[in-house]
Amino acid sequence: MLDFILHTIFWTLAIYGLFEIIKNIIYVYSYTKLKSSGIYLIVATKNQEDQIEGFMRSMIFKILYGKEDTVKNIILADLNSNDDTKEIEKKLADDYDIIKATTWKECKEIMDNIDNV
Repeated sequence: MLDFILHTIFWTLAIYGLFEIIKNIIYVYSYTKLKSSGIYLIVATKNQEDQIEGFMRSMIFKILYGKEDTVKNIILADLNSNDDTKEIEKKLADDYDIIKATTWKECKEIMDNIDNV
């Protein structure tokens, strides 16, 4: 009986470890387009579908084509918008490599683990 309990504990821990490894691989794969150095510009938005695209395109223009070269990454963190803000942010992230569209919770996780990226 003790042998069965020990084997059960061992396999439970092994499966949990495998899950953690897979989770870390997915995390690194998801956030590899972010650079580990530079200034992060975090833009938190909520229900800004009419303004977010124009604002972000003007910021991107200044960063990519202007004299602003210190900002390396932009994180668009949505605060549970009820309109099309999330979709606009995802479109911007697809168009520009320096943008990552996330939720506020994911943004916090990115910032907590930025040394690991």
